[in-house]
Amino acid sequence: MNFVETMTETQPQGLRARISELTHDVQRGFIAEWAVTIILLLFGTTTLVQAFVIPSASMVGTLLIGDHVLVDKLVFSPHGALSDKVLPYRPVRRGDIIVFRYPLNISQDYVKRAIGLPGDRIHLVDQKLWLNGHAVDEPYAIHTHRDTPELYRDNFPEGAHSYPLRQRAQEMIDNYVKDGDLVVPPGYIFAMGDNRDDSDDSRFWGLVPMENVVGTPLIIYWSFDTDTAALTNGNIGVDHIVDVVSHFFTKTRWSRTFKLIRGYPLK
Repeated sequence: MNFVETMTETQPQGLRARISELTHDVQRGFIAEWAVTIILLLFGTTTLVQAFVIPSASMVGTLLIGDHVLVDKLVFSPHGALSDKVLPYRPVRRGDIIVFRYPLNISQDYVKRAIGLPGDRIHLVDQKLWLNGHAVDEPYAIHTHRDTPELYRDNFPEGAHSYPLRQRAQEMIDNYVKDGDLVVPPGYIFAMGDNRDDSDDSRFWGLVPMENVVGTPLIIYWSFDTDTAALTNGNIGVDHIVDVVSHFFTKTRWSRTFKLIRGYPLK
């Protein structure tokens, strides 16, 4: 897996100055469209909603590289006596798409699907998810490498002891696998990407602590056809800006604009 999985927070500082130098011949319609995006990026970082861009293929099928999303940071907030009555808090549910601080580097945000909650028993058989003793329908999941099967990836947790796992994942296997199932412990979530063959997820680095969950994506407000390399340097680089200016109309995925993002209930 040679791609970067982290979900990149959009950092708009300095973009307006660069864009002004590049867009003197661009049609007024483009300037208006891009201005909306800049406003969202500049003012979207709050305690309630935040703007992010998807830089990897781990959620392809649901989220594409270059999807710009707004994340609801309020929905999974801790409960309180007053907040329960006036705010829309709720616990994470199986099948929710979650944004969370990557356990191996909390400065990075990842996006995956919550597959298992505390007490759930999980395993895979030939890429098929089994949850609490029964096979689960996952219409969102895709498999891009069916012709190159891998024992551990496709039959988790079978084959774990012959696979070079990171320490957190190895501890997960050693402590929480019982009778061929991973039993999710209290306070944790087992998360996987929808692109099952190209997702660096809980199978490979372990469980997600509940306190690491930031929120859930709400809507795609803009989607631009680009690649991982253009979005994984921490900042949106000049080359990406030039690409946007030159190909805004042809590489914008118009059909994804304002598309709502929903989870899928798993039972």
